[in-house]
Amino acid sequence: MKAIERAAYWTGGLLILSGVIHLALLLTSGGTWEGPLSLRKPATFGLSFGLTLINVTLIASFVPLKNRSRALLLGVFTAACVLETFLVSLQTWRGVPSHFNVETPFDAEIARTLALGGVTLVTIIIALTIAVFRHGVALPRSLGLAIRAGFVALVAAQLAGGVMIATGVRLVFGGDPQGAYAMGGWLKPVHGVLMHGILVLPLLAWLMARSRWDERSQMRGVYTAIAVYALVVAVILVTAFNAA
Repeated sequence: MKAIERAAYWTGGLLILSGVIHLALLLTSGGTWEGPLSLRKPATFGLSFGLTLINVTLIASFVPLKNRSRALLLGVFTAACVLETFLVSLQTWRGVPSHFNVETPFDAEIARTLALGGVTLVTIIIALTIAVFRHGVALPRSLGLAIRAGFVALVAAQLAGGVMIATGVRLVFGGDPQGAYAMGGWLKPVHGVLMHGILVLPLLAWLMARSRWDERSQMRGVYTAIAVYALVVAVILVTAFNAA
């Protein structure tokens, strides 16, 4: 195992621990699950980014990349995951919203840094997606198909996040910060489901590979899983549009 991979795994584990701690505090304190100040936010950021970082690092280990390219991509991705989780947690503990908050110069700087971190994550994810499609992965065909679909979902998750940020920023600079907090997360369910396709789909393919199914059956199973996953995303997306 390379040093950058070991560092990413440990960092992912610490992010998950952060999410678990915030979740435990939320459950034991009786705090609210809603709103921009809820402990739910650092909990979900820690858990989601921790799981995603570990999973992306594992998958990237099967992609034929040069050592320098792998170290750069994973290093920047790890730093961006930590930055996003830390700043969201910091603002929550300060008792102020993390996103769409430009009330003070410090808050505005954090909001801009979160946006920059988001752009960095999107860039790295797109680069890894291109690498997976161009070079493939040193894994069975069915698992490779699931990984490619998972990366497409991860890219789509970032696009959904970008739409939410654009919605919130438009409302903030339009003089409606409360509307930004209320409407900025309108695609949150879609974003959440898409975010973890990179975990769910390869996991299903891995379980199929450990079964007695032949390769053709495994491929059919993965195609079916992708279709069901896409249908779930479509239903949630239509629901979000109807509720907006």
